[in-house]
Amino acid sequence: MKIIAFTGMPGSGKSEAVQLAKDRGIPVVRMGDLVWEETKRQGKPLDDQHVGEVASQMRTEQGMDMWARRTMEQIRTLKPSSLLVIDGVRNPEEIDYFKKKLGKDFLVVAIDACEELRQQRVAARGRIDDAASTKKFKERDQREIQWGLQKVIAEADIIISNNTSLQEFQHQVLQLFDQL
Repeated sequence: MKIIAFTGMPGSGKSEAVQLAKDRGIPVVRMGDLVWEETKRQGKPLDDQHVGEVASQMRTEQGMDMWARRTMEQIRTLKPSSLLVIDGVRNPEEIDYFKKKLGKDFLVVAIDACEELRQQRVAARGRIDDAASTKKFKERDQREIQWGLQKVIAEADIIISNNTSLQEFQHQVLQLFDQL
């Protein structure tokens, strides 16, 4: 089984790539869903501040790879498939964990988009945990950079640009799925 881990800054296009996988019947494990579950379990609202605090707190208390470990638990419950997508890898420790567990079948795909486009996309999608202002957007970027996201993006096996049209981006992602 090949496993693609999508990574990228908030609003880069990970959710769009994941939706294309789902549309193709490719199983998807979204790491953010695990963070949301934990945030709810702790009785906190699902907003940017609290979701970010829980994600950081859990990494501090249980190790930077703790969300990868929870993701692997979820992967083990899925039916075998020739391709699987993980959404939301954020730091090098998570990458190291997945590579150790999954070996050569694990591939990191970074989605790159400029800050202005990302901010427009985040404002337009209106997800409950999205940053509501430019200041909050930049704070979220900084939080994820502190986790090591830029290093993960820089060391990705493949980088897909999402600075052009939606159709071009979709074509690139679907071409990747076809190649694998």
